[in-house]
Amino acid sequence: MNEKSKRQSPSRPELILFLACVAIAIAPLALRGTSCGQDFDFHLESWMEAARQWYQGVFYPHWVASANYQAGEPRFVFYPPLSWMLGAILGTFFPWAWTPILFTTICLLAMGAACYKMACEWLPPNTATLAACFYVISPYVFFVIYERSACAELLAAVWFPLLVLYTLRDKPSTLQLALTVAALWFTNAPAAVMGSYALAIIVLVATITERRWTLLARAASAVALGLGLAAVYIIPAVYEQRWVEIDRAIMPGMRIQDSFLFEHTGMAYHDQVLRTASWIATFMLVATLLAVIASFRAEKVKPLRAPLIALAALIAFLQFPISKFLWNIAPELRFLQFPWRWLLVLGLIFAIFAAVMLALNTLKTTRKMLNVLFVIAFAAVFCIHAWSHFWLFCDDEDNIRAQIATFHDNGFEGTDEYTPAPADNASIQQNLAPIRVVSSPDGDEADSSIEENPDWQPNENDLVPAIIQIRRWNVEHMTADVQTDHPGYAILRVMDYPAWRVQVNKVTIHDRPRRDDGLVVIPISVGTTTIDVQYTTTRDMWAGRIVSLITLVLWLTLAAKTRRMHLS
Repeated sequence: MNEKSKRQSPSRPELILFLACVAIAIAPLALRGTSCGQDFDFHLESWMEAARQWYQGVFYPHWVASANYQAGEPRFVFYPPLSWMLGAILGTFFPWAWTPILFTTICLLAMGAACYKMACEWLPPNTATLAACFYVISPYVFFVIYERSACAELLAAVWFPLLVLYTLRDKPSTLQLALTVAALWFTNAPAAVMGSYALAIIVLVATITERRWTLLARAASAVALGLGLAAVYIIPAVYEQRWVEIDRAIMPGMRIQDSFLFEHTGMAYHDQVLRTASWIATFMLVATLLAVIASFRAEKVKPLRAPLIALAALIAFLQFPISKFLWNIAPELRFLQFPWRWLLVLGLIFAIFAAVMLALNTLKTTRKMLNVLFVIAFAAVFCIHAWSHFWLFCDDEDNIRAQIATFHDNGFEGTDEYTPAPADNASIQQNLAPIRVVSSPDGDEADSSIEENPDWQPNENDLVPAIIQIRRWNVEHMTADVQTDHPGYAILRVMDYPAWRVQVNKVTIHDRPRRDDGLVVIPISVGTTTIDVQYTTTRDMWAGRIVSLITLVLWLTLAAKTRRMHLS
């Protein structure tokens, strides 16, 4: 092992300290069980859906059939793949009851490893270990795990330390930075937006303060390569927004102006969560400020100081209504929904400066032990708080066993912003037959103004007698024969979407009637009609694949060239 490797390898006590912090962070999950936070249902459903489609032979699924009470939605087109693929892998090999704690543990271990790797570029291993510990026991991390169950956001925290490392390190790292940018986009879109702006601020400040003009070229090249690598996800997600009601993601309660620090909207649950997030933000902003001041005389952190302080100042500014104009004019920034999401980035800044602050007073062994005790106490305090305030009980409808039953039975409520437009997903009835034949395109339809998603009560006056034989009913491919003595319309329990190829007797039908509930409507004639509905690869998907493939070839070529230069 060379000197560099030794310098970047944690000692056994340092490794034990970090693992102790991870163990404390997951203790409520391990001892109390799954926390049914705000997004838990969404993630568990996505994991189960991906696993099911792998079983059906679809490696990269697009459609979530269990949403909208088994009518489906194109969630996987818009939601980045890494988190739901990781959850699906874990659920494939382990019981679903284990998946949340395994997912969380993997995220925390990877977060700590990434933070340690980044910090070791400028700091000694003992200080880097402290930074890794603080990063995984940040108050906001506990909030994300237990109150929000925001699994993709937690996984995205792995990439922020690497973003800082490959942006500011002295040796060339364009290719590594490109992979990090791509990984952010493949993990969580709001985190990728934050990462993009964080990268811009860090590069701008470092270039001005250190006159390192090469950073601009590195960042620009890396972002171009990273976006190209992630184009297989980004291009369809951007293009197909016109096919869904994406603006429903920023309805009242989900808008930036509703979630500035200590804002009051009158929506009880929203305001309760916002108060919690506001106190966490207040603590982290103050703690970061004190850590920056206390560590100001540390020379080793100097390359990080100006960029990270500037980024922390921006994060603080974005928490208050005075920043509203910036949220409105900055591209895609409003889709973060909550200003306090930036605390994920602030957690890294806090971790670095808090570690440096403690390390300044670790010349003696007794002081090192005090620092260890301080870190453990810090973790324990917020673990206890998470145990008593953030951890959410799973009732009979939300526990994992009930969710598995619902997944295989009636399905779940749809996600508003992924509803195919124009459609009212509140009009979709529960417990619908896979196919029914009606006399008019809008026959046997519910009225959401009376009741949202009511149980299906067949309207015999609208139904046409038919013999229906379903030959295939997979998530992304359905085939059936419909025999009837009267012309009518076959209504499939599938939301209509431009990516569906609908064939009637092997003839593709492009112009189809529309219903308010958005279900697929297929005109049929007297006799036997063969219906085939399959999810196809649209032009935007092909464009994304081609761009990613070209970029991957370019990245591999540059990597091979760089390796040859290093060996020569």
